Formats: sequence, structure tokens, C-alpha cells
Amino acid sequence: MGVNFRLPGPTPLPPAVLEAMQRPMIPHRGPALKSLYRSILLRLREIHRTDGDVFVWPASGSAGWEAAIVNLLSPGDPVLAVVTGDFGERFARVAEAFKLDVRRLDVEWGRAAEPEQIRAALAAHPDVKAVLLTHNETSTGVTNPLAETSAIVREHGALVVVDAVSSAGGLPLLTDEWGLDFVMSGSQKAWMCPPGLMIAAVGRRAWSAYETASYPRFFWDLESAREFAAEGMTPTTSPLTLLYALDAALDMILEEGVEETWQRHAELGEFTRTGVEGIGLELFADRRYASDTVTAIALPEYISAKSVLVLMRERHAIELQGGQGHLSDRMVRIGHMGWVTASDLEHVIEGLDDVASPLGIPRATGAASRTG
Repeated sequence: MGVNFRLPGPTPLPPAVLEAMQRPMIPHRGPALKSLYRSILLRLREIHRTDGDVFVWPASGSAGWEAAIVNLLSPGDPVLAVVTGDFGERFARVAEAFKLDVRRLDVEWGRAAEPEQIRAALAAHPDVKAVLLTHNETSTGVTNPLAETSAIVREHGALVVVDAVSSAGGLPLLTDEWGLDFVMSGSQKAWMCPPGLMIAAVGRRAWSAYETASYPRFFWDLESAREFAAEGMTPTTSPLTLLYALDAALDMILEEGVEETWQRHAELGEFTRTGVEGIGLELFADRRYASDTVTAIALPEYISAKSVLVLMRERHAIELQGGQGHLSDRMVRIGHMGWVTASDLEHVIEGLDDVASPLGIPRATGAASRTG
């Protein structure tokens, strides 16, 4: 039996994606590339639920933070950074590095940023030009209520800038309906591809902001990306192998159906949470906002996440991940996005049930040994 790879990114690659990556190189300005890239962008628009622009760059998902800032804002602009975990923290730090005037809304890790908290923060900072949001906080297993929050931000008149790295392709993401202005993600999560692509959906209001943004930009320049995309190309040499992978993965998502993909993730998320609770372990996230792509398990103070990870690897060939930031050794995270089945996750629950006793992790009375 192979390794059950259940990290919250990078995620396992389906056979069709691996096979697609074996295609030979083609001219990166030739007709085959133009046809491929146009098709990829068309399907990305469909999955993002937008009639606007979507572009792809060779980069990690984190590059989207910088791309959003340099294209939409200017040094000294006031922004609201909503921090609900480690990735929200990093987004805020990038904004500070670019000398934006960063006002923070810090939310207890494991909790979601409630819409009324956003409303109150904007009332306290009426000059804010953009709100930096994390849709799905990978570090805590929390999905923030983006639809409700974005409505409040637009009412305020600010731009809605969204880190959707661990949500795009797996969770409902209605770019146009929710009024999202810039949505970034990375290929290594629910897109079922290797790391190395940054994907961004760009709304109409973002283009208006682009006209007045004064940061210097070259590699991330949106206008350059749009001009080349109109010709079916990328501004720099296309990452062909990764585009082949994305091409195959998009076919898989659309063959399953976008809403059906979202529903599968919802069912797998609930399956995982129920299984974790069923063996008496504790969820880290507020269950009302628990993520359907990653589940975080809170550990007792005397248990090291590293010890859990080692036992899961050695006894069950299961790869999980610890926490991040100050909680790096205080939680274990299970990724259930992209190419994953209930059987994969049942194996994880059974493994956790097995290693809990030798580690001395207490479970609820009558905890089941299986998910049922």
C-alpha cells in the first residue's frame, strides 16, 4: 500500500494529471500553446464563476499577495488586514513590507471573522481602500464567511482582495455574484496540480484601481498579462508542464461538475470532522465555520504534534501536517481537498484512533474506533 498523503497542500496528483505532465515541449508562442492557454483561461473563468479576467503566472500562491498589492494600490494607502490565522498574518506582513498603512482586525485563531466585526472595523477606519481577506485559513481549518463579508466591504466602497489558495476549486467561490475584486490561488491545493502556478481572477473594479496604482511592476503587471492573454500567451515563457497538468485537472473538475465538486468537498469535510469527534478528539476550528478542505485537530498541551506525525507515518504510512506559527506543535491538520476519497479519510481516522492511546491522548467516553 502506498502512502496516504493527506497534507493540506501540496496535495496528491491524479493519474491523469501525472500523465499530462509527460507531454513534450511545444513552442511557447506557437498555435498549440495559444489554443491550450485560451482553453485553460476559459475553464478557469467558469470554475471561478466570473465573466471577468483570469490569469496564470509561474509562481507559488503566496505571490498573489504581492501581485494584488502592486496592481491595485499605492504606497501609504490604508488597508484593513483581516487576520484569522498564519496566512492572514503573512498577507498583513507583505502589505507592511510594501509600506501600506495597515490597520488590523485580529481574530482569535480557530474563529472566523464575523461580518459584524468587519463592519465595525470599517466604521473605525472609514478611509480604508482595500480589505485583505483569507477565504479559507489553512492554518486553523476555518472558512471565513466571504459572501457576507464581501457585501459589507463593497458597501463601504473598498476593494475585496481574497486569498483563496486553499478554497478555489474546492469550496463555493462565486467571484462575480459576491463582488470579489481580486481572487488569488495556488495550483497545489484543490486544483490537484504540482506547486508552481499562481492563478488570479480580476474584477472590473480592480481594473479601475489599476489605473491609479503607482507601484512599479513588471512580472506581475496585469495589463501585460491581459494583452498577452488576448493573444493566447503569457508575458514570459509559459510553464508548459504545469499548464499541461492544469489542463488535465480542469477537465476532471468540469467532468465531475463544479457544484458537484463543491458538494463532494462538503461531504468529505463533514465525514472527517464526524470521524475525528467520533474517536473523541477535539476540533480546533469553530465548527460553524469549519473548513471542508482541511481539518485541524487540537492536541492536549502535553502531546507534541511531531510525535503524532511520526507515529502516523511509521505505523500507518499516513502523512499529515502539524500547525503553523505559534501553534506549530499544538495541532495536527488533515488535508481533504482535490483528489481524495472517503476511504482515504477513513484510513486516517482509524490511524488516529490507533495512535491516540500510546500517546496518552484522552478520548471521550464511548469513543468509536471507526467512522461507521
